[in-house]
Amino acid sequence: MVVDRGGPWPEGTLPEGDAVVADGGGRLLAVLVADCAPVAMGSVEGVCGAVHAGWRGVVAGVVGEAARAMRTLGAGGVVAGLGPCIGPCCYEFSEAGLDELCTVCGVDVGARTTWGTPSLDLRAAVRAGLGRAGVDLVVDVDACTACTPGYFSHRARRDEARQALFVWRAEDDRGA
Repeated sequence: MVVDRGGPWPEGTLPEGDAVVADGGGRLLAVLVADCAPVAMGSVEGVCGAVHAGWRGVVAGVVGEAARAMRTLGAGGVVAGLGPCIGPCCYEFSEAGLDELCTVCGVDVGARTTWGTPSLDLRAAVRAGLGRAGVDLVVDVDACTACTPGYFSHRARRDEARQALFVWRAEDDRGA
């Protein structure tokens, strides 16, 4: 979803989606995640984005679509920061689902949990999507939300709370 300067949404409503991008300053973009990967994106032109990247979004190309939307708004080079998400140590995944993801993202996304079952390396899948989109990863927080203290995990503990990723750019003197 592209956020424009059209003003606020009707009271009591918020847009929904896995990615939001905006040009110029004065906006706060946010995504909520528990075990999925939060991705902050930006450019020197002031175009920015916030992405919620779970395995379904990775397969659908959400990171690449966000980068494409940013470039449509005038971004040149796009950089990203990848926040904490569930790690391959804890992200048990079916063999069939893992085969699909390996086909889309590359074999590096297949892994094993600490107890020896097939797992998905979501961070590697997001990195692969960023690479395909020509986005430079400049920050990578390597923390598993399931086994690192201080994070919420729906998969590991059925936590209802979520981590929030905020992306903003202050308005400059021109109001941009």
